[in-house]
This record gives sequence, structure tokens and C-alpha cells, in this order.
Amino acid sequence: MSNRQPSQFTVLAIASGGGHWEELMLLRPALSEGRVVFATTNRELAVRDGVEKVHLLPDANRDEPRLALSSMIASARLVWRLRPHVVVTTGALPGLFCLIFGRLTGARTVWIDSIAASDRPSLSGALARPFATRWYTQWKHLETAAREYKGALL
Repeated sequence: MSNRQPSQFTVLAIASGGGHWEELMLLRPALSEGRVVFATTNRELAVRDGVEKVHLLPDANRDEPRLALSSMIASARLVWRLRPHVVVTTGALPGLFCLIFGRLTGARTVWIDSIAASDRPSLSGALARPFATRWYTQWKHLETAAREYKGALL
């Protein structure tokens, strides 16, 4: 049972900068229900794409444990404050953190692995699997019972 307070249906859409953000922006038309809140690691990309209000999270990867810890704490705070009903992410590590904390607060969660993960799921994607309500690959040959393929974003 979640402690979610009644409010407008909220979707948290989160992606790191670069290709992860580009893929998330391709999903914008599908994210039209309720209030969509965006989060990223690069404000300039959000401004470029007309996302007026964006939450910034520290960028991090597994090779930078201190930055990863900072990103994890910021992600937990963001999810706790927003209490989204759904978390959608195209990765990478900040998206994984938001997905995990979203699931722990009762949100439905969607992981869309990057199109760059063509040989096998990304490391963040593999870690996301136990916390993802839905998990999508963009490569038909990577589809399994746990990884759905519905097409590619690019």
C-alpha cells in the first residue's frame, strides 16, 4: 500500500542527457495524459526542446560512486516529493534510480532500454528489471517474456 496522496495523475518522465533524452522526447506525444513532469541531467536540452519546467538531477555513472550517490539521493527526493503515478525512463543511471524509488512508492514503472543496447540489455536496464512494471527493448532479437518489443523509437 502506498502513502500516495490523492492528486492529479502524474507521470515522471526522466532521462539522462544525449541519446537517452532524444529517445524520451520522441515519446512526448504518448505522454499526454495527466500532468507530465520531466527530469534530466542537462537543462540546455530541455530548453532546446521547449520543456519549460524540468527537474535537474546530477549526472552519474557506475564509475563515479560519489556522483552516483548524489544522483540517488536527489532522485529519491524528487520521487518522494512528486509521488508520481507512473515513472517512464529511457535511462541511464538517474532514470534507474527514479524507477526504483517510484516502484517503492507504489508507482507503475516503465523502462525503455536505449536503442544503443543492440547486443544485450544495458547494465542499468538489467538492474531495472525487478523494479519495472513494463520493460521494453528496441530490438526484436532481444525480446523475451520479460522484455517486450513494440518497435524502435529511432
